[in-house]
Amino acid sequence: MKKVPILLLFAFLIAGTVFAQNNKAENIIIVSIDGLRWHEVFQGAEKELIINKKYNSQDSAQRIKKYWADDQQERRAKLMPFVWGTIAKSGQLYGNRELGSKVNVKNPYWFSYPGRNENLTGYADIKVNSNDYPDNPNKNVLEFIDQQKGYKGKVVAFASWDAVARIINRNRNGLMVNNPFEDIKGDNLTEAEKLANEIQHYEPQIWGDGERLDATTYALAKSYIIAKHPKVVYLDLADTDDHAHGGNYDLYLDAIHNIDTMIGNLWNYMQNDPFYKGNTTIIIMPDHGRGEGKQWTSHGSGTPHSNDTWLMAIGPKIKPLGEVKNNGQIYQDQYAKTIARLLGFNFTSVNPIGEAIDSVVK
Repeated sequence: MKKVPILLLFAFLIAGTVFAQNNKAENIIIVSIDGLRWHEVFQGAEKELIINKKYNSQDSAQRIKKYWADDQQERRAKLMPFVWGTIAKSGQLYGNRELGSKVNVKNPYWFSYPGRNENLTGYADIKVNSNDYPDNPNKNVLEFIDQQKGYKGKVVAFASWDAVARIINRNRNGLMVNNPFEDIKGDNLTEAEKLANEIQHYEPQIWGDGERLDATTYALAKSYIIAKHPKVVYLDLADTDDHAHGGNYDLYLDAIHNIDTMIGNLWNYMQNDPFYKGNTTIIIMPDHGRGEGKQWTSHGSGTPHSNDTWLMAIGPKIKPLGEVKNNGQIYQDQYAKTIARLLGFNFTSVNPIGEAIDSVVK
């Protein structure tokens, strides 16, 4: 009679272990899109901006044909076909404020370094108050994951903005962070990695030597992913913010569309690579939002609504909730713990950090 409870106990323990294993991903791709507004994500191109010659450096008729439709759902799908054709069906999207889905930054500054710090450390540190801030003293989720069994040396980052190395603080943790115009290092590089290294030095440095074009960052990251199969990749893209600050709405829309295609191509590649297939999650986020109307080019605490943001996630363990409605309030300081939980880890810090987002991790 005493053996039955013991057998049942073993059965429950085994079932619990299987449940835990089956409810976490093994790999994760984290994509940061600098300054992409929730308006374009959920509403598509904005009519008042796409027809305004002041905000279009090229032929606006071409962009109207490519991105405009009277129907909002058709319009946003034209701008971001992967998001609305795949993530909306098989993943989760948060941040459509018209549907009662609120996502915001918690830090009081509403610009790039503080936003990325909040995303990666889970801590809206008021001391991090400048894009020129030195090496980040706050522990981030990438270095935490790198310390976990099976992940050492398999966590990497590729960035279009050179401040990312300081935000992640590679000088402290030794993570592989590929900054603008840095080559992929190592012996036995593939031809694709060698070519990506080479072409980045030929691209026009239209925003100075601290930033490179997203297409180049993507090429470096994808060539490395194919060759080395890292388990965690942080991909930091910035064309959206640069074009918006320049007041070029047409190029801003192109940047959004191109990033959507890049993410879609990464996802499709991973569905056909045995290493990533069936066990890889992609989570996508901005660092901050932007203003509305004439203030769409700007952000920061002096620009209303530029703290309004969004979040997307897709993966084999992500419930297909689609465009989430009335989910209450989400803050970006919740992302770090959520990312760790998706891999089955509990990220902790000496700082007070946001809790994981239940609907993403359960």
